[in-house]
Amino acid sequence: MRGVYECVSLIAERITENKDFLTELDREIGDSDHGINMARGFSAVMEKLSPEDTDIGAALKKAGMTLLSKVGGASGPLYGTAYMEAGKITAGKTELTPSDMKAIFSAAIAGIQKRGHAVKGEKTMLDALIPASEAFTAEIDGGADMSKALDAACVAAREGVEYTKTIIATKGRASYLGERSIGHQDPGATSTLITLEAICDYYKGA
Repeated sequence: MRGVYECVSLIAERITENKDFLTELDREIGDSDHGINMARGFSAVMEKLSPEDTDIGAALKKAGMTLLSKVGGASGPLYGTAYMEAGKITAGKTELTPSDMKAIFSAAIAGIQKRGHAVKGEKTMLDALIPASEAFTAEIDGGADMSKALDAACVAAREGVEYTKTIIATKGRASYLGERSIGHQDPGATSTLITLEAICDYYKGA
């Protein structure tokens, strides 16, 4: 995988395209600002990055620090941490191997879990990210190429988003709703899916 600037640019574009949708999801169970905050954060990220940023680790660290400072609510610290942790293990790299991607998934998940004190099944972004990581790893370990593994990750993340509709939120503002949160999909899991689909589409077009 090449061109971290172009990849992050596509993620930013997709997040912005889905700003209203993400905000509407958050209106149902949160603060009505997830899409707005994410779009603002990624707009700031693109102001910080340039096509000359070829060091994947440095670019991801810069993106993470920007998201941490520009995205409000819980999403800023969680997304910021995920990007910064991914940046740590890709420092100096200009291309990513399947093993690198496995490590990125693991590092991002560990960072989010540590920062958010969350686990799978609590109606958060982890309900999309953890299944995606597991599906990606299973495909790579089974001999699949990056493209097929990313496809599997997106399918698993999509199923994870659907799963969030069936469970009670136990983290964040949505947890105040208790059983009334059932039936609503988690905005964070949804923006995670959007991110993964952008990465997959970028890789196939790169």
